[in-house]
Amino acid sequence: MTVTALTPARLGAHSDLGGTLSRLIRAEALCASTIKVGRREVVYGCLDGDRSLYLVEQGQVKAVTPSREGKECLLGIYAAGDVFGELCLVGSDRMETVIAMTPTVLRRISAAKVLSALADAGLRGEFVRYLAQRLFEQQQLIIGLVTADSEYRLAAILLHLARKHGKREEHLLRIEERITQEELSGMVGTTRSRVGYFLKRFRNAGLVATRDDCFLLVDEPRLDDFMECGYAPAARDTRRPEVSHYTAA
Repeated sequence: MTVTALTPARLGAHSDLGGTLSRLIRAEALCASTIKVGRREVVYGCLDGDRSLYLVEQGQVKAVTPSREGKECLLGIYAAGDVFGELCLVGSDRMETVIAMTPTVLRRISAAKVLSALADAGLRGEFVRYLAQRLFEQQQLIIGLVTADSEYRLAAILLHLARKHGKREEHLLRIEERITQEELSGMVGTTRSRVGYFLKRFRNAGLVATRDDCFLLVDEPRLDDFMECGYAPAARDTRRPEVSHYTAA
């Protein structure tokens, strides 16, 4: 089975909307308030009439929405430099709830001020790239849900999270903030027990590993190969160390 992980790392022009917003805020060209949110506190809730965009300065938040069956579907995770809440620009009530996963510092910008600031060519260009990127990611998510089984969907999500939030150690990407198996299952669309089973298979195959100082180490080339070729055995690559030597006993 071949599944292509089309994450932002494979896009041509990656948006830096967060960086552009930060620049405008520092230059006082864009007014933003600072809010601090404790772990597990709600930034805004589903059906709220909140009309603000948010820029994450520190910490990590998650966006979730309930299914008809009452289960929690995890829509996305946002860390420092990320922007969320942009759908307020269409004028509808919130369709998701955003919750802090860690103590978090946010910059809140009213939708009206963002629309006014779009006269700035730099912000306008970044905003268009950002929206195109988000649309691309959502299309790929839909394709994955329709065409890939849950194990490959988990691999694609881990690769996406590692490329977006991970810190690089040679060929490895280190995801520092903990993401629970329940949260991963909400992104994949399967049960927590299945996520645990798949993670064990990934560790045994050397695709990921655990270590005391982080949540997960992702071997980007190996996980990318898995997305293309599955568990087919590959020749040992002597140019880099095996990720499995990091695995906790």
